Amino acid sequence: MIKEKFYLKNKIAIITGSSKGIGKAMARGLAEFGATVVVSSRKQEAVDQVAEEFTKLGFSATGIECHVAKKEDRIKLVEKVLKEYGRIDILINNAGTNPYFGPISKMPENLYQKTMDINVNSAIELSNLVYPHMKNQGGGSIIHISSIEGLHPSPFMAAYNISKTALIMAGKNQSIEWGRHNIRVNMICPGYVKTKLSAALLENEVSKNGFLKNVSLGRGSTPDEMAGLAVFLASDASSYMTGTSIVNDGGLMNAPLIPMQ
Repeated sequence: MIKEKFYLKNKIAIITGSSKGIGKAMARGLAEFGATVVVSSRKQEAVDQVAEEFTKLGFSATGIECHVAKKEDRIKLVEKVLKEYGRIDILINNAGTNPYFGPISKMPENLYQKTMDINVNSAIELSNLVYPHMKNQGGGSIIHISSIEGLHPSPFMAAYNISKTALIMAGKNQSIEWGRHNIRVNMICPGYVKTKLSAALLENEVSKNGFLKNVSLGRGSTPDEMAGLAVFLASDASSYMTGTSIVNDGGLMNAPLIPMQ
């Protein structure tokens, strides 16, 4: 039956940046469909709270602290999951940052590097860590959370734009190299989602009005509206899909999302 292809029973999933926002919503979505979810973020207290919340709802969840920009944390995360569960079926690279909003000509090098390290490099390196295990077990699903900002330029968001574009291409390269091992790699490109990371977009009235004018549905989305795509891409319902970027932006009509001021 088709609906059974969405089930994730006995699947082990790591979701980075999942103590709140899109990551938390995706983790819950996977858990609702039967996966054991590893909630991961920078602070152990935060991931423990989410894991406890999920457990009380009857889901299978655990929390493991991981600052994705730190090599030692990435290694420990994978090692702990393998020690506890013996396999990794799903990896969602959701952790992200956007520390600089301003003209590209004045972009601080350290903030640019921080953006690339967290948004791109950590996703590549964490994927490389799970790759041999997915290969040996006969396959897996890797999902990179990119953005519509990786598909077109927006003023004052150069570092973020560049990082999200790079993440898409990294995923496409992984997909063609790893496809023969039944490892699928896909990207989700959300539009404006109401989270702490994107809050600055609507703080300015010019940006807010420009955004609402450019989106067919006339509103931003909630994290829950991204979770269904994660379930789909993590499951056998998308077994023939790899190297694809799925846009979920409410019908963005005119790029850029942020107008020049």
